[in-house]
Amino acid sequence: MDKDELTRIAHRTIVEADEERAMQIIEEALVSGINIMEVLRDGFAEGNREIGERFESGKLSLPELIFSTEIMKKVLHVVETYTNIDDIKVKGKVLIATVEGDVHEIGKGMVVSTMKSYGIDVIDIGREVPVEQIIEKAQEHQVDIIATSALLTSTLKEQKKLEETLRKMGIRNKYKTMVGGAPCTLRWAKRIGADHYTEDAVEAARRAILILKNKERP
Repeated sequence: MDKDELTRIAHRTIVEADEERAMQIIEEALVSGINIMEVLRDGFAEGNREIGERFESGKLSLPELIFSTEIMKKVLHVVETYTNIDDIKVKGKVLIATVEGDVHEIGKGMVVSTMKSYGIDVIDIGREVPVEQIIEKAQEHQVDIIATSALLTSTLKEQKKLEETLRKMGIRNKYKTMVGGAPCTLRWAKRIGADHYTEDAVEAARRAILILKNKERP
């Protein structure tokens, strides 16, 4: 089986939530000497993107989304086990959190999985995280990008608070900020002064890579 075929099947394993076949694809790629990172990015990650789109359009249920997302996490873990992760990582770090008052993690989880599949070093600090803790962890881990997710209209204000707090502390220029979530828009990002708005997990990963690779700093 060549790389294109492996990539195509890898894509389907995430969409169809076929964990056993996903593990087989990883093993076959490794045994055949096929670049597993290309299969990960072009196959598994694209499958991850598709399930997100299906969920948004109502074609996939929440339990199905969670199941497929968990398989993607396992795929990433196995690939990292067999790969020299330092050789594939993009230089730089991204900190990601769901803002305070918001218990939703599915969207953020997809962003984390997709970013990791692109070789990005991601620090996921969870959900319902206060602005002060987000900043504290960003400083502690010396990250380049702070990404926040808000899935409720009522919690969007926390993204604004983050921008304001960073400016008040005089450290806004140390970071690029990225915002996302169902009620979030490009207009909102511009209004609060965020650097980037991304609509889905793949766009978030690709934008992060551009920032990190090009050393796009304020």
